[in-house]
Amino acid sequence: MSSEKTTVLIVEDEPEFRLRFKEIVESEPTLELVGVAANKREAQELIDRSKFDVMLIDLGLPDGNGTDLIRQVSTKRPDVDIMVVTVFGDEQHVVSAIEAGATGYILKDSTAADVVSCIRLLRAGGSPVSPVVARSVLRAIRNRMGGAGGGNTRPGGAMPDNNPLSARETEILQLLAKGMSFNEIGEILGISPHTVTAHIKKIYRKLAVHSRGEAVYEATQMGLLRG
Repeated sequence: MSSEKTTVLIVEDEPEFRLRFKEIVESEPTLELVGVAANKREAQELIDRSKFDVMLIDLGLPDGNGTDLIRQVSTKRPDVDIMVVTVFGDEQHVVSAIEAGATGYILKDSTAADVVSCIRLLRAGGSPVSPVVARSVLRAIRNRMGGAGGGNTRPGGAMPDNNPLSARETEILQLLAKGMSFNEIGEILGISPHTVTAHIKKIYRKLAVHSRGEAVYEATQMGLLRG
C-alpha cells in the first residue's frame, strides 16, 4: 500500500451507486480502495479490521442508519474524514450527519470529478458540501439563531443545547483557550498529539474557522467556553 495514496472505505446499499463509487475510487491513481460494504453489518466488520483515511457513506442503509456509523468512526477514529454521499439533502438529515461527525456532505448526482475533488478537499482540511446541502446548513443555523438575543448559555453556566462540539472537542477547546500547546493537551488528556490535531481539525470545521484565535472567539460568542 502506498503511503501517498488516500485509502477509502465505501458504505452504500444500492448496487448501481456502489459500483459507480467503487469505479471512481479505483480509477483515480491517488486513491486506494480499502473495502466496500452494502449494509451496516458489513461496514462494521470493515471498520473493525481496516485502516482507512476516508469513509464515503450513505445514510439510508437496509439494516440501520448510517449516522450511527458516522458517530462511531468519528468518536473512535478522529483522524478519519467522513463524507456523506446520499440523496437526502434536507435540513434534518444534513444536521444530524454533521452533528454525528461528518466532515463532508454531497449528493449522489455529483460527478466523478466532483467526488474525487471533494475527497482531496477533505484531506486538505476542507469540508466539501453540495450547494443544496449548504443551503440546508445555513437554514439550520438561522433557525437556531432565531431566538438568540445574547442568551446562548443555559442557567448555571451549563453548555448550550446547540453545542456542535462533542464533549472531548469542547474539553480540548477549553485547553486551547488557555494557551496550551497540542503536546501539552495530549499529555493532560492522555492522548497523542496526532489525535489532538485530528480533534482540532474537526473543531475548526464545525465552527467554520481557520485558527486557534478564531475558534476561541467563535466559541465564546456561542457560549461554548466558560470564563
